[in-house]
Amino acid sequence: MNKQQDSLLESKNSHQFYRVSGQDALRLRIRKGDYVDISSFDGQQGCELLALTEGGIMEGFGGLSPTRAQNTLAQLAIKSVSAKALWQKLAEWEVTTAHLDKAFCFEADNLPRLSFDQDVTLIVLCTGEDMTVDAQQPVTELQVCHSVLCGAWSDLPAPLTVVDREFRIPHSSATRYQVKAGEWIQVMDVEGKQCSDFIAFDQEALEQGKEIMLDEVGTRSAMSRSMPTPGLYSKFCDPYQQTMLELVQDTVGHHDSFLYACNAKVYEDSGYFDHANCTDNINQALQGTGVAPRFGWPAINFFFNTEASDCGDIGFAEPFSRAGDYVLLRATRDLLCVSTSCSDDVDAANGWRPTDIHIRIYSAECDFPRSIGYRLTPEELPRMTKQTGFHPRTALLTKKFIEYRGYWVASEYQNWGAKAEYLACRERVAMIDLSPLRKLEIIGPDAEDFLQLALTRNVRRVAVGEIVYSAMCHETGGMIDDGTLFRLGEQAFRWICGDSYSAIWLRELAQKTGLNVTVRESTDQIHNLAVQGPRSRELLEKLIWTSEHQPDFVDLKWFHFLVGRLGGPTGLPLMVSRTGYTGELGFEVWCHPDHAPSIWDAIWQAGAAFDIAPLGFDALDMLRIEAGLIFADHEFCPETNPFEAGIGFTTPLKTQEEDFIGRSAIEQQTPASRKRLIGLCIEGNDRVHHGDSVFNGRFPVGVVTSAMISPLLKGQIAMCRLAPNFAEVGTKLEIGQLDGHKKRIKATVTSLPFYDPERTKVRS
Repeated sequence: MNKQQDSLLESKNSHQFYRVSGQDALRLRIRKGDYVDISSFDGQQGCELLALTEGGIMEGFGGLSPTRAQNTLAQLAIKSVSAKALWQKLAEWEVTTAHLDKAFCFEADNLPRLSFDQDVTLIVLCTGEDMTVDAQQPVTELQVCHSVLCGAWSDLPAPLTVVDREFRIPHSSATRYQVKAGEWIQVMDVEGKQCSDFIAFDQEALEQGKEIMLDEVGTRSAMSRSMPTPGLYSKFCDPYQQTMLELVQDTVGHHDSFLYACNAKVYEDSGYFDHANCTDNINQALQGTGVAPRFGWPAINFFFNTEASDCGDIGFAEPFSRAGDYVLLRATRDLLCVSTSCSDDVDAANGWRPTDIHIRIYSAECDFPRSIGYRLTPEELPRMTKQTGFHPRTALLTKKFIEYRGYWVASEYQNWGAKAEYLACRERVAMIDLSPLRKLEIIGPDAEDFLQLALTRNVRRVAVGEIVYSAMCHETGGMIDDGTLFRLGEQAFRWICGDSYSAIWLRELAQKTGLNVTVRESTDQIHNLAVQGPRSRELLEKLIWTSEHQPDFVDLKWFHFLVGRLGGPTGLPLMVSRTGYTGELGFEVWCHPDHAPSIWDAIWQAGAAFDIAPLGFDALDMLRIEAGLIFADHEFCPETNPFEAGIGFTTPLKTQEEDFIGRSAIEQQTPASRKRLIGLCIEGNDRVHHGDSVFNGRFPVGVVTSAMISPLLKGQIAMCRLAPNFAEVGTKLEIGQLDGHKKRIKATVTSLPFYDPERTKVRS
């Protein structure tokens, strides 16, 4: 192997990209002539490599000599969850500690680009010890580009686990196959932008001469949907609304459900006679089963990019799927299935070039977590929804989970419900898993100068141990995100926000300005539990121990934090901040994910004396609306500046003398012209919703951003963004529904927050 310098090879290579998560490893089969390029997402992560051949382990190349894989060995020694997972993976690959004594180690500023003159099994190790809650050096992601010289990429991604059986569906064809109840079906797009129709029949019913198949009306009725939309249902049903299949994983998110598979008429209407089509291919695949041919088959069309307008018009565009993208389903009964690889080459449905589909079947004994793919940037690999460190405990209390910012969180809890959870927080104490909040470590000699530019608050006024709430804007003054900034040291900060893209934007800003600062995401190393309510202090003071140089827990001030331990000087390490999102006295407990179940147990058990309740996101939404607290894509977006989002206090233009991103655009807007975030008290019980227009007579003057029925205030309230000349308290307005005129709901402008306007409870 030698360093690859010839950039002319780029045009001749086919590339496959991989993401290696922090504290994980990747195995690649390398062939002679391939090359591998390794890069760090944040520019701060190094790697360790093992190169294995049929004769053993390579002990030198390009003048480099092997050395011990110190980071990997350090991770394996700590006996954590990440260590156990890595040990298991290495054992499956037959890698021993003897191999780890002969690794090639690279720092972040010297990551390799390697070419290979023989076949090699390359193992990329992105490893290191767990990060403690008060440290700021997480193990972060690597990207690996594997390039095949002078040839097309043909390998599929590695199986999810041991494959029971698999087969390829050549383009413009269909294949029939059977699956048993409990088995898993993975439908894979081999080269990208290729649609695959899917139908399924109840096998037992077929044997009795009855056709019971996936049904569009039964599925939509069960899922409360009226028409196809981009995406898939979580369950697919028969005509009796009984589940036949469950969707478990989806890396794409854009599909069609139950339009007809393409048929002869589609092509003939466009002048293409006798064109191969999925309906004819399905009919042919079903020959001999007793199923009668049909003119058209209502099918799930995986990867077909449906576009649905507000009025129901259906269109399509090129599929979003890329090479290796997939959906994973589980059969709930014995099924006879047919999958196609669509033949459409006359428009964008398959990117103008039909390719193959691949099917893998996994046994019923396998287990896969539910996850949905999403991307932070257009070109990156999909990221899959994760479980938080507290999930083993929350999953015991509810089955109602929603996806939020790449994690599963409880929407409400069985045997409580949103209203009971809300009342527990207002009257006693409640606890909620808020681990999806993004944690960004911002350190370096210029960290303060950098944050002074990136955030709207005056960071120089923030003391070590203090927290400040701020907005982060782009050049137009629109908000990218909001969050809380923790000052851990003179030039060491932690930014807690909602969106991982904030890290990308901050790194781009650091590169543009040339300031000496690093931005690393530590979300996977720090999870957090909010303990909120008037009795939260009484509860936690029994559990939180602090050393002599830290504040006593009972003395912790609002928007300050401490570092301590659970129960005593040898307990689990944690950080506690006096922050929250409920308008009540409250705290957030920050810990490593491995410690999350134990910390949940300790708080839950101690909380029994206070009649503690778990808190889901539905109840949290009620609490934050009453408290006048804003939420992304409701009260703010990139087209809304902090003043219009109701948090003008985070943007002190008069006292903040230094420049920050977006300041000039905000200053060009006269205060009198700004729309205002204000409250509405609504008459009657007709529900209003986010996006409803607010009218003065015939004309709209604002929009509802969030609304709820308040149990304590005994009525419906809403936050809305209003034109400034209608934002005076006491102004009478109407909320328009149906077409804005057929139904009007009377409302009166009031100030925010609705609950505890002087913030006496949260400051108590």
